[in-house]
Amino acid sequence: MTENTMNSSSIALGTWAWGDSGRAGDGYFGSRLTQRGLEEVADKAHAAGLTLWDTALVYGMGRSEKVLGEVLSRYDRSTYQLSTKFTPQIAGAGEDPMADMLEQSLTNLRTDHVDLYWIHNPADVARWTPSLIPLLKSGKVRHVGVSNHNVAEIELANRILEDAGYRVEAVQNHYSLLYRSSERAGVLDYCHAHGITFFAYMVLEQGALTGAYSPEHPLPAGSDRAGIYNSMLPQLKALADRLVAIGQEQGGASAADVATAWALAKGTIPIIGVTKPVYIDGLVRARAISLRDTDIAQLEALADAANVDTRGGWEHEMA
Repeated sequence: MTENTMNSSSIALGTWAWGDSGRAGDGYFGSRLTQRGLEEVADKAHAAGLTLWDTALVYGMGRSEKVLGEVLSRYDRSTYQLSTKFTPQIAGAGEDPMADMLEQSLTNLRTDHVDLYWIHNPADVARWTPSLIPLLKSGKVRHVGVSNHNVAEIELANRILEDAGYRVEAVQNHYSLLYRSSERAGVLDYCHAHGITFFAYMVLEQGALTGAYSPEHPLPAGSDRAGIYNSMLPQLKALADRLVAIGQEQGGASAADVATAWALAKGTIPIIGVTKPVYIDGLVRARAISLRDTDIAQLEALADAANVDTRGGWEHEMA
């Protein structure tokens, strides 16, 4: 990126699940989190050179940001980077809702600036994109991106920003073996052609592609993600088996490592949720995996054959 260049971390660390309560495991993900456990995650991540953290005010309605801010307060601010989001659907009624939401995020994250600030979805590109400009000028936001945008929406946002001397520097869309809408609609190619960094979220489909779950061992009962994915697990078996097999061929990597390596091979920065220290070991392995073209083609064919739709309710089709 341009001035105040972003760290070229190959993988970003996702904290959506950090918005779960942590006490009873009754949040969206059904996660059971502790302060000490998340500190261990951060320590291990930073030791591995993984220092780009992605969150949003809407994740747990501030809980993710607050926990992340507390965990990272043990480090010098110059040693890590923060990515958070403005979500139009929860914008207030003040004179400048985006600036107001950013101030909430800065307070939660215990910082005076964020390295990457996103418009979370294209609710009204023409209305919200101009609000990024004063935040960039103030220095409270160093770089900006758009999430869940298609090519036309990215181009409109770019035209608005370019008038003030800025540009869309990053795009963050749902992109996984099971959901390649951004690839089929040309978003990925557009980003590569225009020097825009593409961040892929839900690469592991909220755990469904980690190899940890099966019809016999479903996702945590009662969690929102269980309601979405558990019924799909039988259709994902062939793909899951191949992910496991490739991992074994790669010297004992996991299915999750291979799915992450696939996203890296496609020229994206995967955002991988991290709630346990052992997950960092997997990210280190994923960075070292070199998939063959035949592996990639086979995985994508098996994913297509699964014939599942994992598009989130907040997403619109990219085409």
